Amino acid sequence: MDDGWWGQAACKGTTAEYFFTPPSFEVKAERDAREGAARRICGGCVVREACLDHALTSGEHRGIWGGLNELERRRLARRRRASA
Repeated sequence: MDDGWWGQAACKGTTAEYFFTPPSFEVKAERDAREGAARRICGGCVVREACLDHALTSGEHRGIWGGLNELERRRLARRRRASA
């Protein structure tokens, strides 16, 4: 079975807890640590750009995708629209 880019993702098999906000309250230091762990995994990923493109084109509103959080992806999408 061909998983496409997802089959090569560095986060494949990693616990999603690093990539998504927990259901309970999370203080800033906890969020920063969680997102930092996710970004370190993304940092060495060979399909990081494909992951980010997926998040931008599919409208993913939650989680770390391609090393960027929700706010960072919204900012990137705005910059791309402004330069188009």
